[in-house]
Amino acid sequence: MLQPLSPERNNERFNALVAALESGRMVRLRRLLSSLHPAEVAHLLESLPPTTRHLAWQLVGAGHRGEVLSYVGDEVRSDLMSDIAVEDLASLMEDLDPDDLADILRDLPETVVEQVLQTMDAQNRRRLETVLSYPEDTAGGLMNTDTITIRGDITLDVVHRYLRLLGTLPEATDSLFVVDRDDNYQGVLLLTTLLTRKRELTVAEVMSHGVEKIPASLPIAQVAQRFEKRDLISAPVVDEEGKLLGRITIDDVVDVIRDEADHSLMSMAGLTEDEDTFAPVFISLRRRSLWLGINLITAFLAAGVIGLFEATIQKQVALAVLMPIVASMGGIAGSQTLTLVIRAMALGQLSQSNIRWLLSKELALGVLNGLLWALVIGIVSATWFKGVELGILIGAAIIINLVFAALSGVVVPLFLRRIGADPALAGGVLLTTITDVVGFMAFLGFATLYLI
Repeated sequence: MLQPLSPERNNERFNALVAALESGRMVRLRRLLSSLHPAEVAHLLESLPPTTRHLAWQLVGAGHRGEVLSYVGDEVRSDLMSDIAVEDLASLMEDLDPDDLADILRDLPETVVEQVLQTMDAQNRRRLETVLSYPEDTAGGLMNTDTITIRGDITLDVVHRYLRLLGTLPEATDSLFVVDRDDNYQGVLLLTTLLTRKRELTVAEVMSHGVEKIPASLPIAQVAQRFEKRDLISAPVVDEEGKLLGRITIDDVVDVIRDEADHSLMSMAGLTEDEDTFAPVFISLRRRSLWLGINLITAFLAAGVIGLFEATIQKQVALAVLMPIVASMGGIAGSQTLTLVIRAMALGQLSQSNIRWLLSKELALGVLNGLLWALVIGIVSATWFKGVELGILIGAAIIINLVFAALSGVVVPLFLRRIGADPALAGGVLLTTITDVVGFMAFLGFATLYLI
């Protein structure tokens, strides 16, 4: 994923890039792109319309293209890769870590993936196939197989000499993984320990058992929670038998956290976290029309409820003026509870033991908020339309709708999770429908019974 740029720096780079494109100064543009970090290039490419983006992409150095592809979103990546020949893909990606390479290959047809794998050497192909064998949203799909392992029966002096022979360490290495002869994970040797303890000590004597192994099948959301709670920089990933497969580092977890945040935000609008802001009109139209169609169905449902009370509204015009207030208050109150519950789900805070307490708390809030705002809205309505009965009726409808909003805000996301749906994606639509229908039914129902 992209590393964030400051708005000022991004605007400066973006304006310079656009100016070079518009003036046709391709040499300057190529020099500008080569001076940037691949993450910054990716960010700039995502900020360009498709035609200009492809022109700038052609000027990105071949040695940097693979890294740039690893930073852009899935949708933009697919667009940029559409014109790259299969035989060129392997050369672009040969320097990428297996986890980044796996992210790219998952978006390609299986036949293309096979051709890319055939161009790789045996060791890299084996590493990549290990990552690809696990789903993308698991620890196995997130891990990097580039690890340094040592045995527990050797001395720290041997480890020192071994590392000097290697010459370099994988990025974000804070520890070495200790394994037995069958590659079963046993613990970690922290680099700080390696540098500060006597060299004649063995690895087994000084290694730490505090870094818990992560099963390859563990969902990435739970991986992120482990890193957050235990302040990890890296952690080992093992298979079902406890054999070391690779490691997950903090930079991978930061990407997960950002993806989860983007997913929650974009899902509420029916979009994906990799939505291309500058995608062609008809591509965006196809995606957004589906969501608008779903919302239209729910809107017709609310309109149908209003239609049942058409005669009542015709006799009491004030009802039409006050109806939006009832629906709006319920929608806002429900959204507050819904957002809180979805956040608790994402953080793993909800369980069978505390759901009942949370529901009771939200219902109590619904009642208290309902009483408070029923009094305020009732007084305003009675004064405005000079009718105490109307003020009492809208106050009663507000109380009922806010209680139902609180109940729905808890129950709806739990129900959606139970059936395997995304609460962030569908929760808002269902909640709005419920609060609209309940609010209109209560308000217009009371008016039909007591005013007409």
